Amino acid sequence: MSQDHPHPCCGLSTDPQDYFLTRRQFLNRAGMGLGALSLATFLNPLDLRAAQNQTPLANTLAARPPQFAGKAKAVIHIFAQGAPSHVDTWDPKPALTRMNNQTIGGDGVAMGSPFKFQRYGKSGIEVSELFAKTAAHVDDMAVIRSMYTDIPAHDVATVFMNTGSIRITKPSLGAWTVYGLGTENQNLPGFISLRNGKLPAGGAANYGSAFLPGVYQGTSVNTQAQNVQQMIQNIRNNYVSKNEQRRQLDFIHSLNELHSQNLQRDAALETRLETAEIAFRMQAEATDVFDINKETTEVRAAYGNSPQGKQLLIARRLVERGVRFVQVWHDGWDHHQDLEDRITAKAGEIDQPLAALMTDLKQRGLLDSTLVVWGGEFGRKPTKDKNGGEKPGRDHNAKAFSVWLAGGGVKGGIVHGATDEFGNAAVQDKVHVHDLHATILQCLGFDHTKLTYRFNGRDFRLTDVAGNVVKPILA
Repeated sequence: MSQDHPHPCCGLSTDPQDYFLTRRQFLNRAGMGLGALSLATFLNPLDLRAAQNQTPLANTLAARPPQFAGKAKAVIHIFAQGAPSHVDTWDPKPALTRMNNQTIGGDGVAMGSPFKFQRYGKSGIEVSELFAKTAAHVDDMAVIRSMYTDIPAHDVATVFMNTGSIRITKPSLGAWTVYGLGTENQNLPGFISLRNGKLPAGGAANYGSAFLPGVYQGTSVNTQAQNVQQMIQNIRNNYVSKNEQRRQLDFIHSLNELHSQNLQRDAALETRLETAEIAFRMQAEATDVFDINKETTEVRAAYGNSPQGKQLLIARRLVERGVRFVQVWHDGWDHHQDLEDRITAKAGEIDQPLAALMTDLKQRGLLDSTLVVWGGEFGRKPTKDKNGGEKPGRDHNAKAFSVWLAGGGVKGGIVHGATDEFGNAAVQDKVHVHDLHATILQCLGFDHTKLTYRFNGRDFRLTDVAGNVVKPILA
């Protein structure tokens, strides 16, 4: 080859085009396929079929304005998985206590709550002694006592609460949030799901992106691990320097541009490249944000030395650094037996950390722009579980449960809706899961009917074809 040839031999050229060939070009020229092969490591063959039906990736994680001025800029969703008993926590039922051990309505033997309720704050909202510390912040909360859902089965209802879908896999609330708003910190994922050990009921679908581009899915982090290297595997590359990683990523991005020019943009490929870019940028920032030892002794003591205290402190640190949606999993609320002892222990794990989170957000000026949501996937019956034995618990109940919201976009010190005298079913100002989702999006600045994504010829949305904003709780 002469020195003035426009394409010098391999190893001497600095032009990516000399290393990249499409399959068509490969067949035509019968050589130089190394550039295309480098892209193969970023492609999952299982994604290729789905990618054919996807709209090309048009948006990145860059922060974007909402449809209108929303008061919340971030969400911390504490999921009490297992379905907490509403009549023992946030929905007092004195009539149930009076009817204790008597048959009520042919539904079974009444089980009055063993816990005392008292009024808290200027609003005087009644809260169980189980949440005495959290209740100190009740004037910042909107307590919804009239929630209901469709199916009282843990896996199905958990995924439904997170995605608004029972039948097919759809994007999670966190994924929709980041799709609409992007994120304010480009060095961390926009949606992070904090779990303490095992996967939640229903699995990864709870924080997945389904047909939305994969860059919007939640990054699952196991906070049970002792350090960030264990929480996020491969957070550091011990074999290649950061400069070399940067050079490799830049080269691969240039190959992708050639691929796009010669053929068409590929959503699956671009998502994987974006994910690789985020992983590279996370090396420095994630190491810092997940290290709670950088907090003062006083702050750590306020949250408590417990797994849930660690989770909620990390959640605050993530929101403070611009992460858009943080999900905190607190499982173990499925109490068919020995309710009195087990729910006392479970509430004891989260009561102090929740109170500390509320105090911390307010002191740092973050509560006004952060929407905090607490609740489970459904409620419990007011009667004794027939299989509970001598120390009974409560069975599943899809017709009634409680959720509270605080912070950005909602009124504080109010109760919305009501259940019947025994807490068996929501009867006043009923709020469906779709309604809750519509309200959360409203706080973030979105009309839930207009935040859509076109897939397989149809415009999908979080609330499907239902959902009404719960306007009375909005600030």
